[in-house]
Amino acid sequence: MLSLSCFSQATPYVNPNVRASESLSGYWKYIVDPYENGYYNYRLEPFEEQEDTSRNAFFTDSKPRDRSELIEYDFDLSDSIYVPGDWNTQKEKLFFYEGTVWYRRLFNSTIKDPANRVFLSFGAANYKADVYLNGQKLGSHTGGFTPFSFEITSLLKDTVNSLVVKVDNKRLKDGVPTVNTDWWNYGGITRDVNLLETPSTFIEGFSIQLERDDPGHIVGLVQLNGIDRSGSEVEVHIPELGKSVLLKTDEKGKASFRTSVDSLRLWSVNDPKLYKVIFNTKEDTITDMVGFRTITVKGRDILLNDRPVFLKGISIHEESPIRGGRAHSKADARQLLGWAKELGCNFVRLAHYPHNEHMVRLADSLGILVWEEIPVYWTISWENEATYENAANQLQELIRRDRNRASVIIWSMANETPTSNARNRFLTDLAELTRSLDPTRLISAALEQSSYQGDPWVRTIEDDFARVTDILSFNQYIGWYDGLPDKAEKISWKIQQNKPVFISEFGGGAKQGYFGDKHTRWTEDYQEYLYEENIKMLSSIEQLRGMSPWILVDFRSPRRMLPKIQDGWNRKGLISEEGIKKKAFYTLQKYYLSKE
Repeated sequence: MLSLSCFSQATPYVNPNVRASESLSGYWKYIVDPYENGYYNYRLEPFEEQEDTSRNAFFTDSKPRDRSELIEYDFDLSDSIYVPGDWNTQKEKLFFYEGTVWYRRLFNSTIKDPANRVFLSFGAANYKADVYLNGQKLGSHTGGFTPFSFEITSLLKDTVNSLVVKVDNKRLKDGVPTVNTDWWNYGGITRDVNLLETPSTFIEGFSIQLERDDPGHIVGLVQLNGIDRSGSEVEVHIPELGKSVLLKTDEKGKASFRTSVDSLRLWSVNDPKLYKVIFNTKEDTITDMVGFRTITVKGRDILLNDRPVFLKGISIHEESPIRGGRAHSKADARQLLGWAKELGCNFVRLAHYPHNEHMVRLADSLGILVWEEIPVYWTISWENEATYENAANQLQELIRRDRNRASVIIWSMANETPTSNARNRFLTDLAELTRSLDPTRLISAALEQSSYQGDPWVRTIEDDFARVTDILSFNQYIGWYDGLPDKAEKISWKIQQNKPVFISEFGGGAKQGYFGDKHTRWTEDYQEYLYEENIKMLSSIEQLRGMSPWILVDFRSPRRMLPKIQDGWNRKGLISEEGIKKKAFYTLQKYYLSKE
């Protein structure tokens, strides 16, 4: 396989959620550049690769030195746009735009200690970001939904600093996701940007969790970054438990630990207990709130803390209800997860890409279990090594970010991917990578169902990758793409794998406020009937252990063009884009309340 550095030249992610940071949120200047004139000369040669970089390269943020010099752009005179946020819903003229937009933010350096280091941290930028500070390139990052950082210590000026970011959201055949999806391709710096100051040797990352096979012990590791990382002492302290462990790092700055614990309140959906965990070195301190629990599979059961759990879920896209556009704030997370709780959910599937970190941190505190996935969606370029490395890099960045979130119980490898030998190798390699990085969580994928031995009335799962997953998850749309809702009562299921079954998607569309009889498509009545019949059908699957119907809220999709009904929206939501609940919301709610 290729080196992952070809996809992320960033330094390891420095997380602003566990240390003090300075937000760069606010209005940034921007320039739309569909021909990428600010990056290439007229012969398509990158300015940054030329010995004498033209001052017409946008990343130099140049001004004419005299009245005769030709400079064909000016950030100061350009329009402004808010960061974090997508450009599509902020600027009407950019609603359908896919391509390059340049961002510029000026800021003053506020380093507290000249011996410290400074990092620039991005929550996400869709899809490829090239980042420059004071005319110098920091690096690039590919992947629209995972975090990245760059060290900027040596490039900071005492006065005003110019931060320029080139963001390109063009869809690519060999990309992850590929060109064909069913959600809006929001472009821009869509999540928070922060400045962080650290000591010269700092705590780069950590993991801490209950040992899967012996929940009487907590295990973890700590990674230091800096010239003094070798042989350094690190204290791991959990004040409420009266527990402290003293570690010494190896030559790579890493230290692992295993320690026994007594009287531990396990994190659960009914008692989402979080403990303050403090990591100390002689130079650095970081703090996080962490829950401790186990998640395993035994036969056909999913066990949370060794007790069977039924996953009462719903799928969610990262869109802001009511406000519209890409969701990015804590308020967005509270709205979406609040609706999920009202629905009766103890579980959410965050589809079809990594969502904002606010979502999983809030899920930790609310006691909501979480499925996370990367955008290996539909038909990826399975034979392309670079495509695999891209997917693997996004997966690693997601796991590094969320490996300490008790709410996250499932890493998903893909959604609705057609079976083939190349695809099976691709997904199996991802699964093996995931288990090497985090052996404590479950692995799944949203597979597709098929007829059993050619009988259209008996359904099964025939997919080689089902042997790799811990949970047998699949999507099915009986009553919407496959017949009418009354077809569900005639369908039976023959599941041959001795694993928990999880229905990762089912559902149908309804225009909120459109009523009729239960046989009229697009009415709330039809959607309600579909849910009633699907719930009865799926409940007959003996090993059913949960579901996450599609989907909580209507969301934008260019694929959905039916006038007066869709108008650019996927209408399978149980709630409209204006926040109004449809009849099927209460059907699913009633079912979930019956599962208490």
